[in-house]
Amino acid sequence: MPIRVVVVDDSALMRTLIASLLNAQEDMVVVGQAVDPYEARELIKATNPDVLTLDIEMPRMDGLTFLRNLMRLRPMPVVMVSTLTERGAEATLQALALGAADFVTKPTNPEADWDLVADELVAKVRAVATARLQAGSEGNSAPVLSSYQGQGQSLIALGASTGGTEALATVLQSFPEQAPPVVLAQHIPPVFSSSYAQRLNRTCTITVLEAEQDMPLQRGHAYLAPGDYHLQVVGQPNAWRCRIVQTERVNRHRPSVDVMFRSLLPWAKRVRAALLTGMGHDGAAGLLALREAGAWTLAQDQATSVVWGMPGSAVALGAACVQRPLGRIASALLDEHCPIEGAL
Repeated sequence: MPIRVVVVDDSALMRTLIASLLNAQEDMVVVGQAVDPYEARELIKATNPDVLTLDIEMPRMDGLTFLRNLMRLRPMPVVMVSTLTERGAEATLQALALGAADFVTKPTNPEADWDLVADELVAKVRAVATARLQAGSEGNSAPVLSSYQGQGQSLIALGASTGGTEALATVLQSFPEQAPPVVLAQHIPPVFSSSYAQRLNRTCTITVLEAEQDMPLQRGHAYLAPGDYHLQVVGQPNAWRCRIVQTERVNRHRPSVDVMFRSLLPWAKRVRAALLTGMGHDGAAGLLALREAGAWTLAQDQATSVVWGMPGSAVALGAACVQRPLGRIASALLDEHCPIEGAL
């Protein structure tokens, strides 16, 4: 059976572009197009789609209000279609907190530049069609692991993609202020990464920053790879620094989790690395390399992943020492009794 999609956008051009693209796929069919959430509501009732693509800025009812109601009354996989602006980034991050599975950004000139996002949209609609719906986390926060008293020279690395913005928030919100330094690679575009780091910083006990060149890694801090840049770690224990590079994409991504993980190989026995929810396989090979070099590695389990692509690939390779549900990943990363040299 093809994936049944309803397209919701107040722009006739965007509706036409999205519908034409998805209808051209052998495994997809657009069963309805709506100009606003009121039309969308009736179409959903009539067609029972598998996936919804949803614009944020629309007449009569904005996309966020509609999404909040939808996730309460008729939860379903939703891909947000966002503008590549600071305002669009904030709204999109809120949509992900409300339960949207993923997002794509509109090109500045859709008619001329549609090809730049077409493949991404197709891949994300296909991935989220079978996604595990997660309860919205808007306004919620995880309990801080205040009992943690570690003092060692260790480093935590986290990678994620689809579903990862909320998964990373769940993990980081449990980290206490004395936690080891954390480096983060989330597949996210420019502008969005800055807004996301600020959003995490507002909700976490630790300080969360968008990484900058030569920024020193400190305890109680997390460093997010900037959109369209790879994040690497250089230096020595107690003097680690961020290195920001715009070299070739890896696994079609920049930032790439594999690039970040591989930069940690010189200190693998001091590293605790986790690969969270996401489509594709970015980070799996890097996690395996870390494990083989002596790192303690973890993959999010299938039951709590929105898409078990990246962590599933890691498990298939034998890259993960353990699998854990999302709610137990923070405590596993801070477990003082796990077998790792230089334990915390």
